[in-house]
Amino acid sequence: MINLKAFKLMDQDDPLKLFRNHFFHQKNEIYLDGNSLGKMPKNIPEILGETINNQWGKQLISSWNKDWLKLPNRLSGKYGKLLNASAEEIVFGESTTVRLYQVLISLIQSGNYLDNLITDNLNFPTDLYVIDGLKTQFPKLKINNIEYHNEIEADIDLLKESIKKKPGIICLSLVTYKSCYYYPMKVLNQYAVKHKSIIVWDISHGVGSVPIDFKESETKIAVGCTYKYMNGGPGSPSFLYIESGLHSLLENPIQGWFGHKNPFDFNPQYKSAEKLDHFKNGTPPILSMQAVESGIDLTLKAGILNIRDKSIKQSEMIIMAIKDHLNSFGYNLQSPKKFLRRGSHIAISHPNAWQICQALQKGGKNIPKIITDFRPPNFIRLGITPLYTRFEDLWWVINQLENIVESESYLRFNQVKPEVT
Repeated sequence: MINLKAFKLMDQDDPLKLFRNHFFHQKNEIYLDGNSLGKMPKNIPEILGETINNQWGKQLISSWNKDWLKLPNRLSGKYGKLLNASAEEIVFGESTTVRLYQVLISLIQSGNYLDNLITDNLNFPTDLYVIDGLKTQFPKLKINNIEYHNEIEADIDLLKESIKKKPGIICLSLVTYKSCYYYPMKVLNQYAVKHKSIIVWDISHGVGSVPIDFKESETKIAVGCTYKYMNGGPGSPSFLYIESGLHSLLENPIQGWFGHKNPFDFNPQYKSAEKLDHFKNGTPPILSMQAVESGIDLTLKAGILNIRDKSIKQSEMIIMAIKDHLNSFGYNLQSPKKFLRRGSHIAISHPNAWQICQALQKGGKNIPKIITDFRPPNFIRLGITPLYTRFEDLWWVINQLENIVESESYLRFNQVKPEVT
């Protein structure tokens, strides 16, 4: 195994090493849970302090004209730079679940696609809940949930065959939450169009960790959150992307105040706003939106290609360690072996995965606390966030995964799980 000194040398040569200084860190703690909740940038207290004390506390209602009305569109512009889209094609606000429900309803009601909705067993559970719930509203809708032979990779041929046989609307997670499988976005978008279908992508586990180019990949619709690799904070708002050519073809099923053409005219008759503004709903969540901007600024400054390059290097080191050392201790890789088909976390399995997660988090004398996350039935996810994950951090987690099993220290922990794992 590579020694700690070698890992520290890689940190010294890391072109992104200074970005770590922009985030809060606890002493003697390694955080590898970035794909559930990213770390807080250091300037967030100052930003929220200004919003609370001055804009809300002193300026009150005048802050809407001075600051707040511009914020959602400013965020849309910055995310547009990251994802290669115009600000007019991205709308901010609501949760990912609401946005997914909103756009699926819109597509179904448009009549532009057959009443078929395809998803698969790798999709995020919340997305599956939304899809399943549509059955009661649209009895004619035929839902096909593809079951692959494993939870690691999609069978692209089977997926294509399903689209060919049952064209319509497809909903997929670009990077899957469990195994980190990374779909061939452009290939599937082109195939869907060829068969008179459309794909709605959930890019929550991909944005900020893999390069996503909406134009190059010919993406029509996507939703995504901002609290994972984008470090926007707990419950930070999601975004919805709709290609400009579809704006006039899709209606917002929620006729909300901010989706009105002139919301402050207070006209009792709804008149839809133009372009994608008609997909806005209620009042923007200003406090949580303010916390989003720092994360996107840091990501743009670092450069998504640099982030991806470091992510690949770090994930390859973990996979090499699994093959060379950890397999003999009962660990198995549950992510794709090829980096082109992986996002930025590594999933491993072990029969005692939850107990091992607890042992990692406990730490010890001269051993840092290591925070990973657990996914049923026996997956440990190691989230790599290149803006602040060090190579040294990986050395610690690799060694501790080995030591915990070798010493059987995990046996001191029970199988009882808290609500959030």
